Amino acid sequence: MATLFDPVEIGSISCQNRIFMAPLTRARGTRDGLATPIMVDYYAQRASAGLIISEAIAVDRQGYGWLNTTGLWNEHQVDSWKPVVKAVHDRGGKIVAQLWHMGRMGYHTISGEPTVSCSPTTPPGFAHQATGKVPYDQAKELTIPEIKAIVKDFGLAARHAIEAGFDGVQIHGANGYLIDQFLRDSTNLRKDEYGGSPENRIRFLREVTESVIAAIGKERTGVRLSPNGEIQGCVDSDPAKVFIPAAAMLQELGVAWIGLREARPGDTFDMAPPTDQPPLSPEIRKVFHGKLVLNGDYTLEEAEKAVQGGAADAISWGRLWITNPDLVARFKNHLKLETAQEPTIWYAAYTTDKARGYTDYPLADGKPAQPQP
Repeated sequence: MATLFDPVEIGSISCQNRIFMAPLTRARGTRDGLATPIMVDYYAQRASAGLIISEAIAVDRQGYGWLNTTGLWNEHQVDSWKPVVKAVHDRGGKIVAQLWHMGRMGYHTISGEPTVSCSPTTPPGFAHQATGKVPYDQAKELTIPEIKAIVKDFGLAARHAIEAGFDGVQIHGANGYLIDQFLRDSTNLRKDEYGGSPENRIRFLREVTESVIAAIGKERTGVRLSPNGEIQGCVDSDPAKVFIPAAAMLQELGVAWIGLREARPGDTFDMAPPTDQPPLSPEIRKVFHGKLVLNGDYTLEEAEKAVQGGAADAISWGRLWITNPDLVARFKNHLKLETAQEPTIWYAAYTTDKARGYTDYPLADGKPAQPQP
C-alpha cells in the first residue's frame, strides 16, 4: 500500500515522494517573460516536493497575457530558466514546466497582439494591466491556420523546456485557458472540426499533445485538466461526455500522467464558484492507466486516504506550498501549517517588495528558508 512519502515514477521522472507542488503563477518574471534571480531561491526552497510543477509559462507572445509571467518561446527565456531548474536539481528535486496559452483570458496591451480564442467570447471580470483593472477583450476567433500555428508553438516550447533542463512538461488544459476554452461548450461555439461534438472539441488538445510528444517524448509529457465546475466563466453542460473521452484519448497517446484540478465540497479555489457537478476522477481512473495526480484543497488525511486507496498516485497542493516551503517535513512530522494573512502579497502586482509573500516564509522551526546552495 503506497503512502504519500513513498517514491513514485511519473514516466521518466523519479519522484522522491507523492506530495507535489501545484502550478502557481506568482508574477515575479520580467515584462519580457524572463525568469528572475529571486525565482531561483523560491523554487529551490521547495525542492523537497516529489515534483514541482512550475508556474504557467507562455508558449508564445500571443498567449502571454498576464503581467510579469514567464515564457519559453525564445532562447533568452530558456537561458533565464536554467539557473532555476539547476537550483532545484542541486537540492535533489524534480521540476516540470507547465505550458500555457491564455486564450481569451489574455489582454492585448500585455501580449501586444489581439486576444484570441476558439470563439468570439468575452470572459467575466477584469484583466490586470499596468494601469490597473480593465474589462477583458472580446476574443477574436482563431482560424484553422492559426490553430495549427499554436499547436506548433506548444511543441517548440516543450523542446525549449528540455533545453532549459526541466524534467518534463505539463500541458495546461485547465482553469478556463485556451485548451479548456476549446473543450467546454460554454466557450466553444464553433461549427467546424474543432467545435460541436465532444470529439471535435477534444481535437485541439489531441493535436497539442501530439506536438509535445513528438518534441520530447510521451514519458516526459503530462496534462492538466479541470473537468467539473465553472472556472473563469468556462464550464461544460455535461463534463462527463467530454472529459472522459479526453482522458481515454490521452491514454491512447500514452502520456505519462494527468493532473486533475477538481472542485470538491468545501473547496475555496478563488477562480471558481461552488458547483454541483461531481468530481470525475473515479471515472477517469477507469479509462486512463497512467499516473493520476489530484488537486483540490485536500487535507493531509484525505490525501493519505486517496493515495493508500488507489484513487490517486500523488496529490498536489498549491497555496500550502506558498506559505510552507518545508511542506513535506511539516506533513511528515504533523507540524503546524502556516496560512497567509495577506494573500494579495502573493502576487507581485500588489507589492513592490518582490520577496515579500514569496521567499520570506520561514521553516517550521522559525528559521529562514535557505536559498539555493
